[in-house]
Amino acid sequence: MKNLSLIVHADIEQALADTLRGLEQVSGFTFTHVEGHGAQDERDPAVSARDLVVGYTPHVRVDILLKGEDVDEVLRALRAASGGLLGRGIYWITPVEKYGRL
Repeated sequence: MKNLSLIVHADIEQALADTLRGLEQVSGFTFTHVEGHGAQDERDPAVSARDLVVGYTPHVRVDILLKGEDVDEVLRALRAASGGLLGRGIYWITPVEKYGRL
């Protein structure tokens, strides 16, 4: 198993949720609202005047447990999806040693 983690701009949360729900490899996912702190580029279209004033950009972290063989296909689908996902976030993949239900 692998955990695919993404951090994307909060304004595409609904489009991302719709895309993930449409992928048969994804049985579920978790959204966590987070704040992106760091150097802001005024030319970034996702940075609003509000973000510049408060000093952070609202983001969503998404965690998705996947079979190892499904990771690349899910990433391809996310890159090809409509809804403004491309270029709006980052991801990383970590191995899952053990998981279960409590």
